Amino acid sequence: MIISIPMKVICVAGYKKTGKTTLVTRLVEALSERGAVGTVKTMLHHRFNPEDTDTGKHFDAGASGVVAITDNELVTIRRGPALEDALDSLADMGMDFAVVEGAKSSQLPKIVLGEAGEKEDISNVVARLPERADQDIRELVDLVLVQEDWVTLGSLVRKVKSNPDIRFSGGIATFTGIVRQVTGETHTNALEFEKYADVAESAMNRICTEMKQREGIIDVRMYHRTGLIKAGEDIVYIVVAASHRRELFVTLADSLERLKEEVPIWKKEFTIDGDFWVHDVTEE
Repeated sequence: MIISIPMKVICVAGYKKTGKTTLVTRLVEALSERGAVGTVKTMLHHRFNPEDTDTGKHFDAGASGVVAITDNELVTIRRGPALEDALDSLADMGMDFAVVEGAKSSQLPKIVLGEAGEKEDISNVVARLPERADQDIRELVDLVLVQEDWVTLGSLVRKVKSNPDIRFSGGIATFTGIVRQVTGETHTNALEFEKYADVAESAMNRICTEMKQREGIIDVRMYHRTGLIKAGEDIVYIVVAASHRRELFVTLADSLERLKEEVPIWKKEFTIDGDFWVHDVTEE
């Protein structure tokens, strides 16, 4: 059965010739039965567009990004590679799952193969397997399903647009809350958010469900990040689809206010003058 869920991410890490690629392909095959799967491969010291190719020449001439189109492929090459950007791209594409091969030093949840898990201090290890393990793939799929969601504004908009009732919508409005760096005389470097996971998710789901009962509202989605978020980075997303703009913008504003008032999320502020907990839930 194909399901529609926020993107789940898992990393398969280990030394060379430990069976990483084999395990990734098995995971892709199994997860594909449940939704769309994207992969990321960390390939340091490799190059996809060699200097003797047309795209390589474009890139070396100073292009910030190059897009190559073949009969059945579209490849994007850009400067400033970052794992987070790669995962954001997969989420924006509508992937339900992302499997990363490599990236031992990342904070992603990891299945670690072989000696790497014993010889290195690897964070967020959710499973340790021997080299070339013939693991029950169903157990690993279940492990992937319980990982944290990876959500972008684009992924929420895509899911709203996939609603069969979107044909009744005349517009989609979005809100993105970010970490405000300057508030009067206060300069904020970062915010840290904590939440009661199940309670907070239940509260947000309730808000969305109740908002969708309003006349002319087609869909409502919201997501709030947790952990340390730096100045200028995204905190919260809200997406509303409605028949007409009047109810659209009212519902967007009301959804934000209810999120701030009803969802148990706490904020710690890091400023140049010190760190402290505050009671606001969301930056505006």
